[in-house]
Amino acid sequence: MNSVIKGAGYVLVHTPDMVLHAGTTQTTEMIVNPESEYLKELPKHLRSYEDVVAYMPNQTYIGNMTPEELAAQEQPWVGKNWENAQRYGKFGEIMPQDEFLVLMQVCDVFELVYLDKEFVGPAKAKLAADPVMDESIVSKVAEGIDSAEVERLVKEEHAEPLYHMNKLVGCVKRAHDVDVNLSAHVMFENIACKASSVLALLHAVKSAGINKEDVEYVIDCAEEACGDMNQRGGGNFAKAAAEVAGLVNASGSDLRGFCAAPAHAMIEAASLVKAGSYKCVVVTAGGCTAKLGMNGKDHVKKGLPAIEDVLGGFAIVVCANDGVNPEINLDMLGRHCVGTGSAPQNVIGSLVAAPLAKGGLKITDVDKFSPEMQNPDITKPAGAGDVPLANYKMIGALAVKNGELDKKELASFPAKHGLVGWAPTQGHIPSGAPYIGFAREDILSGKINRAMIIGKGSLFLGRMTNLFDGVSFTIQPNSGAQAAEEGVSEEKVKGLIAKAMKDFAETLMASADAE
Repeated sequence: MNSVIKGAGYVLVHTPDMVLHAGTTQTTEMIVNPESEYLKELPKHLRSYEDVVAYMPNQTYIGNMTPEELAAQEQPWVGKNWENAQRYGKFGEIMPQDEFLVLMQVCDVFELVYLDKEFVGPAKAKLAADPVMDESIVSKVAEGIDSAEVERLVKEEHAEPLYHMNKLVGCVKRAHDVDVNLSAHVMFENIACKASSVLALLHAVKSAGINKEDVEYVIDCAEEACGDMNQRGGGNFAKAAAEVAGLVNASGSDLRGFCAAPAHAMIEAASLVKAGSYKCVVVTAGGCTAKLGMNGKDHVKKGLPAIEDVLGGFAIVVCANDGVNPEINLDMLGRHCVGTGSAPQNVIGSLVAAPLAKGGLKITDVDKFSPEMQNPDITKPAGAGDVPLANYKMIGALAVKNGELDKKELASFPAKHGLVGWAPTQGHIPSGAPYIGFAREDILSGKINRAMIIGKGSLFLGRMTNLFDGVSFTIQPNSGAQAAEEGVSEEKVKGLIAKAMKDFAETLMASADAE
């Protein structure tokens, strides 16, 4: 039987100081043009934590607003705070920076992260109040060190500084004197990715209503890579995050595929569970500090806030079929093959039309498509347009070409079969995954019948190939639930026949004995 989606966790972390000191747009500018007007102006464009929480796409990401509710709000959404905004949502939370720095220290098992002891006290108390943080996590918070020692580590030992409210509050030490793969900056990126994954895992377990002990395997699909000079991307983020999250029965491994990785990982998880290898697999991904403020120059130039000020994270729980939750249909997988080419029509054809044709379905048989779900507030000012809308126009055009959609209906196709984008531009984070939590709920409630998750990736970024990448899969109602609605299941019929034959045999034997 097909695997099911049992729950999902979605988290954001507000990291304004990391925008200034860790985002590659800013760190590159510091080297190339350290006296630039952009660097002087950027701090004035950083949002408060309250504004980040009240930002409607962020509320959608953690489940407090539905995609439909967000779509009903006039764009752009920036600067229009939602009155009902809350830190916690049904899928996760928006964590402030000070708590996250403490969580990063918890996630450090090699004594590389040091925090100012005056900073640790109040930040630890705030972290301890988070409902997903138990004593096993809070007890690992170190007391901290003197601020003078933090400054010395940064100045003399090449430690990566950690700031909060523009004040030095800690640092990340290098893990090796020579190995660039274990430099202080790389360790900072990796620990931040790990910590945001841990937070997402904790919320996913809570959302799914399972015990931590139930998770048998974890697949990490983020865009970072950990290793040393002898195996630069050896891993393993998955098992490292599982350890901190308390998933004591879990093993795990990392899967990498740029932005397409979440869809690849979901297919792998669903396959492992369907094969019986594991009963419960969690797909997880932490955030990417390098992408903070990635389009900051365009945002500042247009007088906008630096909207790319959050790390993203998610975790999806995939389990053996329970007869209730929506299934991942492994019989209709889309694949961008080596020979597909990069022409948009070919890409959409391989990821959308081809897999649906396998199942005898048309494009219009899918209620909702979830491709690259980038927030248009971020991408439009940067000149990239509305990315989800562009995808829906291509999918709709292909449906017209295939004779599955009247040309007059093309204009309404994006609204009917698409979604507005609400995810931060964290590479892998927007790639189909943000809708999975909503898709599960929408299918369970009968709101929709079928959703397609589309992951697309740019493999050429690694300078190994010019190839494009992508995979897709569909989510559908549980076949057991469908059978129950339609009448007596096949298994029930077989059982009734077997019982009837048994009763008949017993009657014959009784008659023989009587003779």
